[in-house]
Amino acid sequence: MSADDLGGIRVLIVDDSLFMRKMLRKKLEARNIRVIGEAEDGLRAFEEYKKLTPDIVLLDIVMPKADGIKALKLIRGYDPTAKVIMLTAIGQEKLIKEARELGAVGYIVKPFDEDNLIKTIMRVMRDRG
Repeated sequence: MSADDLGGIRVLIVDDSLFMRKMLRKKLEARNIRVIGEAEDGLRAFEEYKKLTPDIVLLDIVMPKADGIKALKLIRGYDPTAKVIMLTAIGQEKLIKEARELGAVGYIVKPFDEDNLIKTIMRVMRDRG
């Protein structure tokens, strides 16, 4: 997959920070990636996933109501093929390890590097077969 192929990708952004959701949306839309929904907590993420069936979920680990690990379990329990990329702060290696064991297909450390974000999305979409 090349950067030119990103336009058909549909993404759900899940982060309790409105600032982070807006920044991610701006970066993705600048690359023609469609942000089809947002959620501010893990329970809402699961509801939005069921309603929207995105290609990729960008999922923060630390959130209120249900954290990213719980949301990942709910989403992957509902759809074992779900492509979930975890968003994490430095120092959350144990949670990332748990998320990978639960089926997360990648992770991005915040504050994130835009090129790494796009490369991770491209890798996940390329490996989806």
